[in-house]
Amino acid sequence: MRYDDFRRSDDIEDRRDDSGGGGGGGFGLPMGGGGGLGIGTIIVLGLVGYAFGIDPRILIGGAEILTGGGSQAPTIQTERRSGTTKTGAPKDEMGSMISGILGEIDDRWSEIFQASGQSYTGPKIVLFRNSTNGGRCGMAQSAMGPFYCPPDKQIFLDTGFFREVETRFHGCSGNACKFTAAYIIAHEAGHHIQNLLGILPRVTRLQQQAGSKAEANALQVKVELQADCLSGVWVNREEKKRPGFLEAGDIDAALTTASAIGDDTLQRQATGRVVPDSFTHGSAAQRKQWFMTGYQQGTVQACNTFGSGGG
Repeated sequence: MRYDDFRRSDDIEDRRDDSGGGGGGGFGLPMGGGGGLGIGTIIVLGLVGYAFGIDPRILIGGAEILTGGGSQAPTIQTERRSGTTKTGAPKDEMGSMISGILGEIDDRWSEIFQASGQSYTGPKIVLFRNSTNGGRCGMAQSAMGPFYCPPDKQIFLDTGFFREVETRFHGCSGNACKFTAAYIIAHEAGHHIQNLLGILPRVTRLQQQAGSKAEANALQVKVELQADCLSGVWVNREEKKRPGFLEAGDIDAALTTASAIGDDTLQRQATGRVVPDSFTHGSAAQRKQWFMTGYQQGTVQACNTFGSGGG
C-alpha cells in the first residue's frame, strides 16, 4: 500500500507513552450482567481470549460495558505521566501511517455522505499500549483488539495488534501488512458509519429483545460483516481517487486477514471444534465474501447484511 500522499488526520490521541494507561486504577471488568451481549465491536471478542490465553468472560464483560448490557460503566481514574498524551498527527512511521489512513477514510466517507445530502463527522483514534481509559466504554485493553466506542465516537487501537495479526494469526506478511492495518482501521470506521446511520442503536434494541444468546450473536455477526463490507467500500473509493495506492498482494492480504480472524478459524485453532451459534464476527468465508462485495460494488447499499440471506 502506497500512503505517502495520504492526507494526515489530526484526530489522533496518542497515549502510547502512557506506561500502561489505567494500570493503577484497580478497576475490574464485570463478569456478566443483565441484558446479554450487546453491540460490542471488539474484534474477535471472547474468541480472542482463547488465542491469548485470557478468560473470555472478561472480554465479554467488556463488550457488555460497551453497549450498556451490564451496569453503567464507571469513570476510570487513570494515573498519567504529565505530557505523555499527544494530539494531532504522530510523527513516527506507524503513527503517521494510521493518521494517513484515517485522513483518507474521512475524506472518502465525507464524499459519500455529501452525495446523499448528509453531513459526516469522522471518528477519533486513540493509540495506546497495554491498557488505557476507554471513556464511556470502560477499560481498553490490548487483548480486546481494536474496537469502536459508539457513545464517544472513538476507535481504540493498540498498534501491537498488527504484529499479532502477522505473527500469531498469520493474517499477513511483509509489506502487505500495511494494507492489513488499513483494512482493520476501515472496519472499525465502518462501525462509526453504522453509528451515524442509526444501525448500531437499532441492533442494540433488537439484541436486548432477543430470545436467546444465539439470536443476539446472529445479529452481531450481521453488524460485523457489514463493517467488513463498508471497509471494502472505502478501498473501492480510495482506489478510484488514488489509482495505484494498492500494491500487488494487498487485496489478498486483506482476504487472508479476514480468514485468519474468522470465528470458525479461531474456534478451530483454540478448541478443535466450531460452534456456529457462538459466532460474533462471522466465518472466514463470510468475512471474505462481504469485504469483496464492498470492494467490488463500492456502495453502501451493497452492504445490506440484514437483508434476505445477509450474513
